Amino acid sequence: MAKYEEFPRIKRLPQYVFAVVNELKAKMRREGEDIIDFGMGNPDLTPAPHIIEKLCESAKKPHTHRYSMSQGIPRLRKAICDFYERQYGVKLDPEEEAIMTIGSKEGISHLMIAMLEPGDIALVPSPRYPIHYYAPVIAGASVLTVPLPLEGTDSEKQEQFLRNIYTSYEDSYPQPKVLILNFPNNPTTMVVTKEFFKEIVDFAKKKNLWIIHDFAYADLCFDGYKAPSILEIDGAKDVAVELYSMTKGFSMAGWRVGFVLGNPTIVYNLKRLKSYLDYGTFTPIQVASVIALDSDYSIVEKTRDIYSRRLDILVEGLNRAGWKVEKPKATMFLWAKIPPQFKDMNSVDFSMKLLKEAKVAVAPGAGFGEHGEGYVRFAVVENEKRIRQAVRNIKKFLRQYS
Repeated sequence: MAKYEEFPRIKRLPQYVFAVVNELKAKMRREGEDIIDFGMGNPDLTPAPHIIEKLCESAKKPHTHRYSMSQGIPRLRKAICDFYERQYGVKLDPEEEAIMTIGSKEGISHLMIAMLEPGDIALVPSPRYPIHYYAPVIAGASVLTVPLPLEGTDSEKQEQFLRNIYTSYEDSYPQPKVLILNFPNNPTTMVVTKEFFKEIVDFAKKKNLWIIHDFAYADLCFDGYKAPSILEIDGAKDVAVELYSMTKGFSMAGWRVGFVLGNPTIVYNLKRLKSYLDYGTFTPIQVASVIALDSDYSIVEKTRDIYSRRLDILVEGLNRAGWKVEKPKATMFLWAKIPPQFKDMNSVDFSMKLLKEAKVAVAPGAGFGEHGEGYVRFAVVENEKRIRQAVRNIKKFLRQYS
């Protein structure tokens, strides 16, 4: 029996699957165990020094401690629009097509409250980042999951996913109002091309469907791959917005700086809602974010290269240990099928076993939806030395069951 009465909206939110692993991890650490933690995608890198210096400088000014602006200060909205023009060739109006959010999770959550009501349906991929599913639930809407292909070439997965979206939409009654996308994808690391976005934008226009694209891993692309923005597609702004985050590429996780960009109607409605809910992020954080966005992109490339090298070490090490995996083209994650000798275990049990016996924490695939079962996710948020130690631990662990 629950200790407290749960209100109706809270009852629709189950306990996180990750909680079981996290509780064991905390218990083992209290007992003195050295746990190498790849579970949560919580960046361990810090922003470039000049960004931190600007934050401190701005915080010393008395006027910066007053209320800020929920939509973001004008300089910041201009900075993100300039950044998008440089990076993607996309022109955005800072007044009507850009709004700051307190990170992507806040942005997508309030977007769903602004856009959906009971009876509406959101199309959401599975596996997915949990808030993509639960933001519509919190808004009182229903969710229809669309299987995200986990095997095959990039083009095969892309084509299959398009077919899955079309089938899910046509089989639904009432027909869905919103489609949530996330490429490069968390947790699966799947990537798509501009052709994918062109097809889905054309489909959305025909069906009067809104598209919400979470572009959180835009900056973490490796080995010559560059992730496209959906806003690069002609006419995308008629039906779509994109969420960009400074968490990963700029290593500003705790700063909570994100943006919703694109369709003016969606931006307007989010702006109206947020005007009732918050006064925006602390002004010095916004000022420092302007400096970050205006900086040479090499500061992001340095961060990207660190994650790429970490993934190289992890992927090469796991393959040598007998756990067959492939390096992703993007994100800070490795999405790995549970080794064959453990195929009869579910992802939570396997994650617990890996934690107990190898002292390595990963996220169970089941925590990302029903189609994530059979997989685990590594987040490379430990340094190279720790990753090498994790590989040694896993190699020793797998030998016991080979």
